[in-house]
Amino acid sequence: MLKLFSAFRKNKIWDFNGGIHPPEMKTQSNGTPLRQVPLAQRFVIPLKQHIGSEGELCVSVGDKVLRGQPLTRGRGKMLPVHAPTSGTVTAIAPHSTAHPSALAELSVIIDADGEDCWIPRDGWDDYRSRSREELIERIHQFGVAGLGGAGFPTGVKLQGGGDKIETLIINAAECEPYITADDRLMQDCAAQVVEGIRILAHILQPREILIGIEDNKPQAISMLRAVLADSHDISLRVIPTKYPSGGAKQLTYILTGKQVPHGGRSSDIGVLMQNVGTAYAVKRAVIDGEPITERVVTLTGEAIARPGNVWARLGTPVRHLLNDAGFCPSADQMVIMGGPLMGFTLPWLDVPVVKITNCLLAPSANELGEPQEEQSCIRCSACADACPADLLPQQLYWFSKGQQHDKATTHNIADCIECGACAWVCPSNIPLVQYFRQEKAEIAAIHQEEKRAAEAKARFEARQARLEREKAARLERHKSAAVQPAAKDKDAIAAALARVKEKQAQATQPIVIKAGERPDNSAIIAVREARKAQARAKQAELQQTNDAATVADPRKTAVEAAIARA
Repeated sequence: MLKLFSAFRKNKIWDFNGGIHPPEMKTQSNGTPLRQVPLAQRFVIPLKQHIGSEGELCVSVGDKVLRGQPLTRGRGKMLPVHAPTSGTVTAIAPHSTAHPSALAELSVIIDADGEDCWIPRDGWDDYRSRSREELIERIHQFGVAGLGGAGFPTGVKLQGGGDKIETLIINAAECEPYITADDRLMQDCAAQVVEGIRILAHILQPREILIGIEDNKPQAISMLRAVLADSHDISLRVIPTKYPSGGAKQLTYILTGKQVPHGGRSSDIGVLMQNVGTAYAVKRAVIDGEPITERVVTLTGEAIARPGNVWARLGTPVRHLLNDAGFCPSADQMVIMGGPLMGFTLPWLDVPVVKITNCLLAPSANELGEPQEEQSCIRCSACADACPADLLPQQLYWFSKGQQHDKATTHNIADCIECGACAWVCPSNIPLVQYFRQEKAEIAAIHQEEKRAAEAKARFEARQARLEREKAARLERHKSAAVQPAAKDKDAIAAALARVKEKQAQATQPIVIKAGERPDNSAIIAVREARKAQARAKQAELQQTNDAATVADPRKTAVEAAIARA
């Protein structure tokens, strides 16, 4: 009985609150094997295809490059990107990228030469003899990032996990409608995926390894079970199909019963999660010595004549992939990058495929239904019932519309995974996720501005403190100089005092006249006579001036004579 209970406990799965069951629409693309796409004539490789800063360029315009050659340097959290094929770098300039508004980002533009030549590849078949640090550095330098949608650098994630990871979870749920990239990858490359999982396990040394996969992928489940037949260290857990069971927090709870704390990470509870595609990319980087230059992309929708999954080179224009699949656009054709719930409509089709591109959906005019007009919220609470994160979407909606950022933060809007379940069930057709994305962006901008202001204040206060310290030091030096004069100053003062004393001694010394001699006063007498002569000369000059004035003015003389006679 105890063994039965232990086995039950070991294979137990939990269920999260909320969730929805939209039409899956996966059979359009998961029935055909993976295929290669002819090389495009031009590739656009954005320098930033991951969470974090872009790397430092290491190529220039005119350089010849080979497939797998680094285009940027990966230092710290900066993840390098690599040439998807051989050719010539024709430009390094901003180019529209995979973004709802087609933001321009710095990109390397390569014209393919058609030869598709690889760089020399050095695979590590004996990876178990390598250290943990060597493997993590190789994974990072080969550009591996999370291919499940987040794009977080895998090497940084593994380094951050450290020795505290007890459970390694491989996310094979792929719960969003239409997307079958991971499903087809597991069907065609199950052995390589498992080998990548073993490399991750060798790095992390977890206590248990769990693969979580939804029960709507029977072929992939069969292939994995066949590969894992003789393995007892990896457990395959088949879970019920419900959206969004592929969310990181949701799948963690389903498989372990543990909840990630608010504002925390799965590593805080000893769990690290990686995507199926990421595990495959790790295998190719470590064992095959191949940087990530391509990924599996689902091409689906009724506007595509040959739907399926393809190996798409990073940097390939979306238009090239769609045309190869028989794209038949209508007058108002939309193309969605990602799924119908979490994806976004592309403003134009010349944007490139990047590391986080998992699906291109080209629906017909009636496939997704006519867009409905947004109406007022009726507070029916259907969105709250569907929310897998246990939030209150209707309250967050009002806070977002009213720019009440503090209340939105208090109601944990940061925990929203933007799955779109609330918008799917809303009877008023309110695009709730759009409001939440905008609100989170505004809150992030406010926090960034507050951070900059705090840093500026800290710099100002540090400068003021430094100036005060320098002022106090100067005053102290002046005070010390006044109290304790320097040695050379003491010598100068002593010399001056000596001179004063000598003069005083000379002034007070009595004049001694020898007997029979008369004092020599000739100098004093000469000076006195000179002063008298100078006074007489000045008096004579003044008298001459007065006489000249009298002669020069006869009228004045006549007036004076008349006055005298009277």
